[in-house]
Amino acid sequence: MVKSMSVMQVELGDRSYPIYVESGNLKQADLLARHIKSKQVIVVTNETIAPLYLKQVVDGLQGFCIEQLVLPDGEQYKTLELVNTIFDALLSKKFSRNATLIALGGGVIGDISGFAAACYQRGIPFIQIPTTLLAQVDSSVGGKTGVNHALGKNMIGAFYQPQSVVIDVDVLDTLDDRQLTAGIAEVIKYGLIRDLALFEWLEHNMEKLLARDKEALTYIIERSCQNKAEIVATDEKEAGIRAILNLGHTFGHAIETGMGYGVYLHGEAVAIGTCQAADLSRRLGWLSDADVKRIEAIFKRALLPILPPESLAAQQFIDLMTVDKKNVDGDIRLILLKKIGEASLPMAVERALLLETLNEYGHGK
Repeated sequence: MVKSMSVMQVELGDRSYPIYVESGNLKQADLLARHIKSKQVIVVTNETIAPLYLKQVVDGLQGFCIEQLVLPDGEQYKTLELVNTIFDALLSKKFSRNATLIALGGGVIGDISGFAAACYQRGIPFIQIPTTLLAQVDSSVGGKTGVNHALGKNMIGAFYQPQSVVIDVDVLDTLDDRQLTAGIAEVIKYGLIRDLALFEWLEHNMEKLLARDKEALTYIIERSCQNKAEIVATDEKEAGIRAILNLGHTFGHAIETGMGYGVYLHGEAVAIGTCQAADLSRRLGWLSDADVKRIEAIFKRALLPILPPESLAAQQFIDLMTVDKKNVDGDIRLILLKKIGEASLPMAVERALLLETLNEYGHGK
């Protein structure tokens, strides 16, 4: 991966693509136009983002035949039904396989739009314009697309890379506080799995992020995208090292599915799941009590939850965690922490130890 100013490259051979990170990028129409291959363009967004940024994006694409599709907002809409709505729009306007789909929104819009692009006529170009911090630092990069199922999160999908990722830091001005902190959870994850310097920076600068300091936000977006791009370039389809990006996610997905999609934001569930993974790592002898407290403290300072919902019992967790893409032959395989700044590859853990964490972590805190 090569970085030049505020442009990073995800190196995937002939499918390589740039990530543009800067304030004001939505005003730079050429960043989109240079990656559009035909006159046909559809911009897919949601009802929250449409009144804020849709006109700006469309107005910047003079000379293209633009269609607009506004979908409902929320994790509960990350479904095959909504993907079919995108297909309906593409087919009714007779879009060809050279048409470009632009995903303007957070992780849900990016995931379902990317999946629709992967499937329509066996693949059409798409561009990511992420509008939440979580999407900017994580889900817009790397080509994971898909939808949820009632029995499991992100269980239907495809690896399909975008033509480019255009990140405008200024759109975070309109992001609500809860969504902002949910995005910080994924940034903390990068620090824990492979970037100790980033973790330490977060410990010293969390208040700047919560105050929406532009320089601080730009730094964590670029640093996170750099981490993600390096991992994806090495392991695009999660055959090995890319799996470490799922720290806390097996626990977190169980929370999202078990409590109902949308009750917990993804980043909130990942924060809790990461603390559970840290507790389990401690039980394996990899982390100290002080390490776990340090991890909990950074999530607390980010105003994120660290305790699992009391209504989700250990056996429910187990049942939900068995529906996970990392599992093999019925074994629940988890990403854990060897130390702060270094994650393990997916590994099966003794069920008794896992149950100790599920039954005991959070009780009495």
